[in-house]
Amino acid sequence: MNTAAEIIKKAEKTLTEQFEQVEQICDYNQEKVLQAFVDNKVAPEHFYTVSGYGHDDLGREVLDRVFAQVFKAEKALVRIHFASGTHTLACALFGNLKYGDKLLSVAGAPYDTMQEVIGTMGDDETKRASLIGNGVLYDEVPLVNDTEIDFEELANKVDNSTTMVLIQRSKGYSTRKSLDIETIEKICKIVKSKNPDCICFVDNCYGEFVETKEPLEVGADLIGGSLIKNPGGGIVEAGGYIAGKALYVDRAANRLTAPGIGCEGGAMFNQHRLMFQGLFMAPSVVADAVKGAILAAKVFDEIGYHSSPKYFEKRTDIIQNIIFNAPEPLEEFCRTIQSLSPVNGYVTPIPEYIPGYEDKVIMAGGTFIEGSTIELSADGPMRAPYAAYMQGGLNYSHVKIALRKFLERLKLSPCFNK
Repeated sequence: MNTAAEIIKKAEKTLTEQFEQVEQICDYNQEKVLQAFVDNKVAPEHFYTVSGYGHDDLGREVLDRVFAQVFKAEKALVRIHFASGTHTLACALFGNLKYGDKLLSVAGAPYDTMQEVIGTMGDDETKRASLIGNGVLYDEVPLVNDTEIDFEELANKVDNSTTMVLIQRSKGYSTRKSLDIETIEKICKIVKSKNPDCICFVDNCYGEFVETKEPLEVGADLIGGSLIKNPGGGIVEAGGYIAGKALYVDRAANRLTAPGIGCEGGAMFNQHRLMFQGLFMAPSVVADAVKGAILAAKVFDEIGYHSSPKYFEKRTDIIQNIIFNAPEPLEEFCRTIQSLSPVNGYVTPIPEYIPGYEDKVIMAGGTFIEGSTIELSADGPMRAPYAAYMQGGLNYSHVKIALRKFLERLKLSPCFNK
């Protein structure tokens, strides 16, 4: 029987074509980011911030312009004040939806934390504060066989009463395919053909820099994401971004701060340099994470576990899911990843209830930045089909080491015997 190291080495030899494609995408995106820095004349003075109200912050203004150029947006809002990706998306939703407006989710139910923002999950107080609790109407387009977008039903459901569609690029805690740029373009075309004024809003989390195009280039009006995922390059300590048409970004800014303040206020707590540098590093960090996910897909395929996407399939985010069909191997896998983390490697993760989730969740995240999922991590809800969602990796070598160690432990742990 091959050793773990031999399995990894053999897998790598078959992935030359896939890795070359990843490197080409990385080169394209790196040049795009570099050009935005050059065009906007980023300089050391942009790394310093002001205090108090945060007025006249030149660095913040340039940072917004750089993000806007990278994502092909009229305007961008890049702020340390966003508490999470969910908070970022909530500001975009609440800023652009009012009482009587209608939101349509195009890919079935969104992930758990967004369902609480919308109001389809949560306790009474959570629902009271949600979109539905504030009079926003909501509907969703069910997936075909729980896996595919129902384009025909989407066309039927979008009409003049639909104010916004929510397009969740990444699969979340589901087994559907993540939505690549071509699929997002098709969705936007259908929506605009039925209602040109409908806002196409893409939850872009986990997808930035995985492809050469971003959603705003194919018809989306607004995107949002977290800076402790892809665009932060693994070094940004907190925050999020919203980008797109200026009107919709300004509305989101009014929700983040207050009407009349919008984008003009908010001290940045001396975080500018990290945010600039993180964005500059992001294409290469994302590329290593994608290469790690491809290697993982190949390895899991070799040892007989169902995993998605397959190593040869097109990628649009950094997530790799593995179906274990039982709680014990899911827990053991996450504990293995945790034990191979640079931070808190000695800690044993256990399933627990986490704010925003209905089921217990087990999370392996020995990360330098709490909750950072551009760093190597794995998690999954304790519900059927007991899937682990592995993502991130600041460098490819770390992912490769973790996979090799996992294969070595695989032979010793009885819970993996299928």
